[in-house]
Amino acid sequence: MLRSLNESLIKLNNERYYELFSFLMKTFNLKKINLMNKAALLLSLLLVICFSCNTQKNKTDEVATSYLNWQAIADQLIKQSQLQSGEQVLLVGQVGQFEPLVPLLKEGIESAGAKYLGTMSIDNNQPEAWRTDFTTSLGELNGEELVLFLSSVDLGIMLPGATPADKVYGGLQAVLNQGKGRTIHFHWQGAYDLNGRLMEPDSTIDLFYENVLLHTNYDALAAKQIEFDNAMRDNWITVTTPTGTDIQFQIGDRKVTKQDGNASLNHMATATTLIDREVELPAGAIRVAPMEETVSGTIAFPDSEWGGQLVKGLVMKFEDGKVVEVQATENIEAVQEEMKNAGEAGKSFREFALGFNPMLAIPDDKSWIPYYGYGGGVVRLSLGDNSELGGNVGGGYVRWNFFTDATVKVGEEVWVDGGKLIK
Repeated sequence: MLRSLNESLIKLNNERYYELFSFLMKTFNLKKINLMNKAALLLSLLLVICFSCNTQKNKTDEVATSYLNWQAIADQLIKQSQLQSGEQVLLVGQVGQFEPLVPLLKEGIESAGAKYLGTMSIDNNQPEAWRTDFTTSLGELNGEELVLFLSSVDLGIMLPGATPADKVYGGLQAVLNQGKGRTIHFHWQGAYDLNGRLMEPDSTIDLFYENVLLHTNYDALAAKQIEFDNAMRDNWITVTTPTGTDIQFQIGDRKVTKQDGNASLNHMATATTLIDREVELPAGAIRVAPMEETVSGTIAFPDSEWGGQLVKGLVMKFEDGKVVEVQATENIEAVQEEMKNAGEAGKSFREFALGFNPMLAIPDDKSWIPYYGYGGGVVRLSLGDNSELGGNVGGGYVRWNFFTDATVKVGEEVWVDGGKLIK
């Protein structure tokens, strides 16, 4: 039994505790203690160590998020909201993610003269501190009754963990589609590797995002996006890459959504699409669904996963906004299968997005793509449903494709050169 307890201590993989065991063996001369007492003593020691390990893990988990400046983050979200007196605000989040923000946001909302409606958990785990009469009633509703009840919400703040698949989040989107309200999308996700695979946020990404949120020049960002919108109106936009992309399109009178971080009620006066009313923070990109019939040319994709398989050398040819030819050097079958399962949306050009926030640009080590490609010079050429952008393609399927080395011309004017925003 002594041997098994000793081995259990070793399996803890902690030299400090193993040294403690050896020390006790020598100090108390355990060889002189009968077997039962030895076992009892060592079992007690093992339990103490296990408890200590769990306590240490809990402390480590707390430390893992303590480096974020919760007060500054909450203050910035309230600042970008520009709340008006009497507005009603609902938070939607997941227990265990960014919970320290909830009481700080509540305080900021009420200090601005607005009404805090509570925080709705995305599952049935609703902390007592989050509950209000509003959230209690909300939890009992579904369908049209849910949407009608949510129509009284002026601002919804989507905290990390909440997604459109969640009941309340989806209900708020239905309200936005009626031309009412607004939401802040504070996902804290959207970091991708250079092959388009989603990365989980770590301390490096957390601190990177916090810095961007707190120090973006929002006025300069908005001005540059307006300038680009105006430039596109009567011109052809051309996107090329060193690997062979050469595609062009026009936007006509399509709405350009400018993710400039402005979540004020006044900013919603010009909102015409769903994503106009969904304000992303961190901020940075413009997004537009080009006129489908004008999209023509070739997209040469970076190596990326399709259906769980890494596809290399993928090239698609477009005519009138539709894929008419597909080639690849490896795993073309994975591409064909995904497109087939997606239906018409799978072979349709969705949107053009261009990042303008210099603070979200690709880091110098080029190891990852921050926040959904919202950084200066990052291009998204996406496939699928573009109805939320005011386009004519439905079907639900959406695929984002990131290009970090693209050149973007508006008419004859170069705005992005080799992945660098130069205007």
